[in-house]
Amino acid sequence: MRNGASRLSWGGIGIAGALTLASSCAHAGDYSLYGDWPTHVTAADGTDFGLAVLYQYDVNAFSNDAGKFENANTNRRIQIGLYLRKPGVYDSVVQYDFQSNQWADAFVRLRSKGVVGTDLGNFRLGYSKTPVGFEGATSSSATTFLETALPTQAIWEGRRAGVDWSFVRTHFVLNIGDYFWRKDFDGQNPGQTWAMRAAWVPLNKEGAVLHLGVSASRESLDWADEGAVPPQARFRARPEAGLTPVRLVDSGTLAYSKRVDREGIEALWIGGSWSMQAEYLHANVVRYNGKPDYNARGFYVFGTWTVTGEARQYNDGNVGDRRYNSRNQQDINSEGQWGALELALRYSQLDLNDGAVTGGKEHDWTLGANWYLGRRLKLQANYVWAFSDRGNLQVNPRIVEMRAQVSF
Repeated sequence: MRNGASRLSWGGIGIAGALTLASSCAHAGDYSLYGDWPTHVTAADGTDFGLAVLYQYDVNAFSNDAGKFENANTNRRIQIGLYLRKPGVYDSVVQYDFQSNQWADAFVRLRSKGVVGTDLGNFRLGYSKTPVGFEGATSSSATTFLETALPTQAIWEGRRAGVDWSFVRTHFVLNIGDYFWRKDFDGQNPGQTWAMRAAWVPLNKEGAVLHLGVSASRESLDWADEGAVPPQARFRARPEAGLTPVRLVDSGTLAYSKRVDREGIEALWIGGSWSMQAEYLHANVVRYNGKPDYNARGFYVFGTWTVTGEARQYNDGNVGDRRYNSRNQQDINSEGQWGALELALRYSQLDLNDGAVTGGKEHDWTLGANWYLGRRLKLQANYVWAFSDRGNLQVNPRIVEMRAQVSF
């Protein structure tokens, strides 16, 4: 069992305690369990300072898995940090994940219009998500499914440190980043990355969105340390289950890798309570010392329907943390209401075979249900049908997944 059974009791107590405390506070005065948690302080000029917390507790159960997987239940994320922001001027956050023992976001962003009086875009310095991978760049608290799709897991580069610039308009988004820090904040992935993302948004209204985008990046790999092994790349994915170390598809270590070029094509449509999202991702590894180049590719497409009628929220070129704008905000924030219920279905595919590299192929179907209890609480359930083929090995597990989430 991944992460050990010892964390089960801590996680269960943690989420139960948080919900109990919130429930107790809900009866004091006008406090709302689903709305105003006392986690921040706002000054008279609008400056806001507070806690940035994402807590997720997961359960994974496997069947039809040829004995390769173990059932697991433990914390998925324990991200705790602080934020400081003044709307329209700047925002900053420092957050660490105590479950994975890795840094999450840690950056300062200036909004030029609030600083110099002219909108020249937003400038961010620090550690943040790279833009090639629409689903990967979505906040971990706002994802539709428990885990990202197969190609996102394998090809998205993750977080890197550097500077980026974004220029956001109602019908256009442009983002360019230079991630120059030689390693990430956890001392891994030595190198440098240039990345860009552009999107046209011909339809951008509340509950009615059409987003069409492209993205690309070039990651130049570096030696980890003097005398270490040559630069290397690797592409792999879990079967859309986060509590297992098992990967059914894996390129293996690609030694003598000079650089990784990534490209993405993305689309999002929101029409009231319905939505569709799709993305194609490709990575090309340029190698040296006589080693052949390598290509990985994949795509996903999913649809959602909100049974209770709300629409997914879209802003600044991505799906927002506050997933739903209720038709009656007072209803969704009041304790007597049942919140928003969403159903979703995703198909994803990943191909890691190229030349002599038999990384395998996998495609998954995932059925999901999400229950949003206001802005802070979220319950999720997924059922995954996974189908893999790697050489002579075929493993097709069925996975039941559940998550309880608290975020603020």
